[in-house]
Amino acid sequence: MAIEGSASETRERRIRLGMVGGGSGAFIGAVHRMAARLDDHYELVAGALSSSPEKAEQSARELGLDPARSYGSFKEMAIREAKLKNGIEAVAIVTPNHVHYEAAKEFLKRGIHVICDKPLTSTLPDARKLKKLAEESDALFVLTHNYTGYPMVRQAREMVANGELGTIRLVQMEYPQDWLTEDIESSGQKQAAWRTDPAKSGAGGSTGDIGTHAYNLGCFVSGLELEELSADLDSFVPGRKLDDNAHVMMRFKERDGARAKGLLWCSQVAPGHENGLKVRVYGTKGGLEWVQADPNYLWYTPFGEPKRLITRNGAGSGAAAGRMSRIPSGHPEGYLEGFANIYSEAARAIYAKRNGAKADPAIVYPTIDDGLKGMLFVDACVQSSKRNGAWIKV
Repeated sequence: MAIEGSASETRERRIRLGMVGGGSGAFIGAVHRMAARLDDHYELVAGALSSSPEKAEQSARELGLDPARSYGSFKEMAIREAKLKNGIEAVAIVTPNHVHYEAAKEFLKRGIHVICDKPLTSTLPDARKLKKLAEESDALFVLTHNYTGYPMVRQAREMVANGELGTIRLVQMEYPQDWLTEDIESSGQKQAAWRTDPAKSGAGGSTGDIGTHAYNLGCFVSGLELEELSADLDSFVPGRKLDDNAHVMMRFKERDGARAKGLLWCSQVAPGHENGLKVRVYGTKGGLEWVQADPNYLWYTPFGEPKRLITRNGAGSGAAAGRMSRIPSGHPEGYLEGFANIYSEAARAIYAKRNGAKADPAIVYPTIDDGLKGMLFVDACVQSSKRNGAWIKV
């Protein structure tokens, strides 16, 4: 997504986009809309923006949608838009987890590309069914694990793939927050209420909400696949039905004659942490460290040498980072740009589909497989913790 390439990319007709969820006051819906607009690849033309008809109508007005293309349900939208000559080509699903499967199903079976927020679904059986549907559909399925879109995450992945760290031995992932330190779900705080409700969130609390991000990031950078794990999940806040803290030990599948080990900590009851996502990868030749709060920098330490700072678009960064960057070095890029990179990678793949061409192999975005892996991770964590930290094959 280097600056010089953006002009030619926007010559393609914008992708007609619909949205399920994300109505007035919904944080993640606004994020998805900003991400879709940033590189000018999409035009929002339809929506089923809320399960409340009044709120859906109000939200559509605020966004300037044609009232005729504001729908009372995602099924109604999928059926009608699939019949329209200029119906939506892709849909963004930004609802609570328990709606993902049913919504995605309706669009996939009509050949409409799906861009879905994570985690994939609220249950593992639904995740397996959705994977089958996605494989049977001609439509693309994109999962918005947005942290994989950061330039220095791509840089780290490239360095590992190129062997600069040698054989990988250790992967450490952490994602602490503090916003659920108290029982705010009982006060009616909407985000807390559904994220701590097993019927809407699924079997995992912090594991499903943020643990899946940390797990996905560790695997994305290291290129490793999980083999088994041992987890200790806690619900520290009295009466909370889902975990708000987790410690997970991991054993990865053998690669290069070695079996790397992993350690993941996620928490939503860690005062002092706003969004403390961090990943460290260590191999026989050196180590890497990336911190989401300072995303334009990657620390690289070759074994026996001083620590080196690699910056976005600066000395030491390569093509993978440059492709995800928009502005010159020294100007920060962050959360919205990382999110937009996933949308723009999806747009490139959709353009290729539209034109009957083969997608550029350089295009990288999280897929249905990444979503299923995340659900398998959550399920294994819950099983392991129930069995006092027993090792569970994934």
